[in-house]
Amino acid sequence: MLKKIGGLVALAGLCALSLFLLNCGSSSSRPTGALYVVTQGSNGVGNNVSTYAINLGSGNLSLVNSNASTCPTAATQGNPEPCGLPLDILLDPTGLTAFVLNQGAPPCTTCGPGDNNPILPSIYPYTVGSDGSLSAPGTAVNWTTYPDSAVAMTRDAAGQFLFVIDYGSYPSPATCPAVGTAAASAAQAATFAGCPSITVFAMPKPPSTTLTFVSQSSTYQSSFFLSKTPSGLSPIQFTPPGGAAKELLFVTNNYDLCAVACTPPQTAAPNDNTVSVYNVSAAGVLSEQLLSPYTVAAVNPISVQAVYTNPAGWNAGGLFVYVGNEDANGGHLYPFQVCTVIGDSNCAQQDVTENENLMSPLTTCPQLSCQVPPTSAGQSPVAMVVDPTNSFLYVVAQGTSQVFGFRINAGSGTLTALSPASYPTGAGSQPGALALHPTVNNTGQFLYVSNTRSSNIMGFALSTTSGSMSSPVTVDTLSGPTGMAAR
Repeated sequence: MLKKIGGLVALAGLCALSLFLLNCGSSSSRPTGALYVVTQGSNGVGNNVSTYAINLGSGNLSLVNSNASTCPTAATQGNPEPCGLPLDILLDPTGLTAFVLNQGAPPCTTCGPGDNNPILPSIYPYTVGSDGSLSAPGTAVNWTTYPDSAVAMTRDAAGQFLFVIDYGSYPSPATCPAVGTAAASAAQAATFAGCPSITVFAMPKPPSTTLTFVSQSSTYQSSFFLSKTPSGLSPIQFTPPGGAAKELLFVTNNYDLCAVACTPPQTAAPNDNTVSVYNVSAAGVLSEQLLSPYTVAAVNPISVQAVYTNPAGWNAGGLFVYVGNEDANGGHLYPFQVCTVIGDSNCAQQDVTENENLMSPLTTCPQLSCQVPPTSAGQSPVAMVVDPTNSFLYVVAQGTSQVFGFRINAGSGTLTALSPASYPTGAGSQPGALALHPTVNNTGQFLYVSNTRSSNIMGFALSTTSGSMSSPVTVDTLSGPTGMAAR
């Protein structure tokens, strides 16, 4: 994220002449306009992080380098993905450190001995150089002793905690807990091996890059194990009017492991179609909220975005949650609310004081019959991002290769399509991730989309007043770009 640029106007003008828009007055003189793109390459070749300089006047990208590997172990013919496929990258709030998530790989029950290479999922840390480039990967962080498949990671806005969700192994064990829980002993941890999970890390303060595992058990170093397969996650930090600061974690689930005698998904068992809501303590320990998981009408939920539109000191706005799904009728965004303000979006005193953390469908009146219908968002809305003012929501639809933009009504949480409502990312481009570079001195901000199949990045200029997307540009990348992070 950007540091505030202070000083005389003349000094700011001099800084703007730099390609990277340097933080003048900073002892490190680090560039502030940079985009980091993870590429999956082919057969282990090209599993790198590329650094691009962002022209903060136009949003155009210039390649700095692509030499930051996502795995310190060289690929071989027998083991082309020694760390598993890289999925995502994120930065700490200062932009001084970066972290890359590698998927890992569970044991292959149908592979021969030479093709069965189980891999632990991992996170590798990096330091950011003065030119924006990344160091070689540091020491890997692993959170499981059983090879499974990581799904996604994210951090909270303050950079206090990093969250990772795992699918677990496949087929899933029949010993997963019926209700989400932490292992209290080594024996119980062995029982839960291969189960889906949520793992929490305390993020370091730069220049340290060491993530600290947050145990979800007071008696044993444990992740939080699940009976449901997580598909997306979104943390939110907020302070309701007259209340104390808190943090919630929303996780979409699209299959209940024990819905049909704990059989694996290929048996055509029903989707779970729920969203779990967890309270995150000051120490990073999760506890599932009352009445969670919340059953949603969205079939096969695959993404989630929580937004708090109540500015500090205001008694308006609220906490809204948007759930993206995919089904035979195309993808949609289902709107929900969590009552934090009395009288807002039909929230009564009882809703705020007793059910403060309860997700409920967004309505236009107190009755559920007035539910706000879902908003069309293309096929497979796999990723969402919100602008820094929490006024605009951007969604990438992987199945129809589109980017959608919506204005968020701060009081009601309803979504209104921007004009134009969407942009194509190219036929068969298979977009998979979004990154937003925030405004610089209110001059503009930029949205970037990684297109995995067409191996390029699309960029858009965003209006700071209307949120509209314009001036699309396309830049080629190494093969298979996936996760991105901007600062």
